[in-house]
Amino acid sequence: MPRGDKSSYTDKQKRQAEHIEEGYEHRGVSDKEAERRAWATVNKQTGGGRKGGSGHEK
Repeated sequence: MPRGDKSSYTDKQKRQAEHIEEGYEHRGVSDKEAERRAWATVNKQTGGGRKGGSGHEK
């Protein structure tokens, strides 16, 4: 999976990132930086994208 690919994220995580990004843009942060910060926040809160495999620890 190439860097920046968001296909492994759940719909909920994508919605969260979009909402966070809009908040940053409203505060005057550039589009690119707002997107970067939003996904960093989602990753920190949820631990990243979907986890696969049997017996995966959270």
